Amino acid sequence: MNTVYDRFVTLIEQQVSPLAGRLGQQKYIQAIRDGFIAALPFMIVGSFMLVFIFPPFSPDTQWGFARAWLDFSAKYQPQLLLPFQLSMGLMTLFISVGIGASLARLNGLDPVTTGLLCLMAFMLVAAPVKDGSISMQYFSGQGIFTALLTAIYASEMYAFLKRNNITIKLPPQVPTGVARSFEVLIPVLVIILTLHPLNLLVESSTGMILPQAIMSLVKPLVAASDSLPAMLLAILVCQILWFAGIHGALIVTGIMNPFWMANLAVNQAAMAAGEPLPHIFLQGFWDHYLLIGGVGSTLPLAFLLLRSKAAHLRSIGKMGIVPGFFNINEPILFGAPIIMNPVFFLPFLLVPMINATFAWFALDFGLVERVVSLTPWTTPGPIGASWAANWAVSPLILSLLCMCSAAAMYYPFLKAYERTLLKQEVEEKQSARGDLAAAAAR
Repeated sequence: MNTVYDRFVTLIEQQVSPLAGRLGQQKYIQAIRDGFIAALPFMIVGSFMLVFIFPPFSPDTQWGFARAWLDFSAKYQPQLLLPFQLSMGLMTLFISVGIGASLARLNGLDPVTTGLLCLMAFMLVAAPVKDGSISMQYFSGQGIFTALLTAIYASEMYAFLKRNNITIKLPPQVPTGVARSFEVLIPVLVIILTLHPLNLLVESSTGMILPQAIMSLVKPLVAASDSLPAMLLAILVCQILWFAGIHGALIVTGIMNPFWMANLAVNQAAMAAGEPLPHIFLQGFWDHYLLIGGVGSTLPLAFLLLRSKAAHLRSIGKMGIVPGFFNINEPILFGAPIIMNPVFFLPFLLVPMINATFAWFALDFGLVERVVSLTPWTTPGPIGASWAANWAVSPLILSLLCMCSAAAMYYPFLKAYERTLLKQEVEEKQSARGDLAAAAAR
């Protein structure tokens, strides 16, 4: 067993860790992650508005408060929808600017100018004008992959032109803001002269504008991302990287965010239309069923540590319980430790995978409501699960069941580790007594 474990650790150290490190430092993955983080506050507030638009009550309820709320939301739905449409409905605009600003910092460009250039590039291909009105169809999840590609293209084109001095340079005496405005003139022209003809060419050839064509190309990937095998693979990668001490969640979520946002927009549209929600594996599912208390679902383990007979584990439990409520579990990961600890390898790997399978089928069979809102990742698991599903009760119960399942799976491994530590404590006390006796004899 030790030989197999040693080989596994060697494989992680020599093969997996360097590859994951390079992937995590890849500038486009960093930029996409930064872009979503920049847009996150707007999307969370926009998602929160859904509870006012679609109250968590049965349409047939006769309870006075619920009935009044339902009638109010039905009467003023267009007014209530406006904040949602100008936040979640414009997510791709925020993401475009965020990605552009991040790449600008990595390429040594001005973040504001680059962010606006990326916004223009996206609008150029994803904002068709008809009868004097701009369509917002691709400003939400349907245009997310277009936003990523146009932001990367626009920022890299700007960087290329500047590196090769293909810009308008004004004398040093000209104010910086004015000089920067003239510097970006050629990049703006190049973006327009490349993206706009490309969009027209795609439309004339396929009958679809660029965002439609891109979504049709990535549709199989989007569909595959919302499957049990894809979810288990994402968890496996995340857990193995974290066991090696690498922040695997950053890498996995950086890759999955575009798919999650696209599917979230579809779920929200289905909810607004009164149709069944099609997608299961979204960020709310990931955060509140699989990472309860942090990666590995360690909040139940923190409760178990509080009652441990080993002084070391009790102290780690006391330090980790409060952060664990908010899905921050570094005190437990590095304090117990779980990282590179062979005793905890199996439960750390299997707990989220088993809970993922259990939760997947609970949602797939219609026993639990699906995710329609974006929640902060620091929201405590059961509360966040309910919030993400428009304050339904069944997700809260499922999250609590996942916690019980995690506690049951961690318990035997914790007891085995505890016995090892208690034995070490006894040996240390005996050694200390022996040293004192030897000192007294001298």
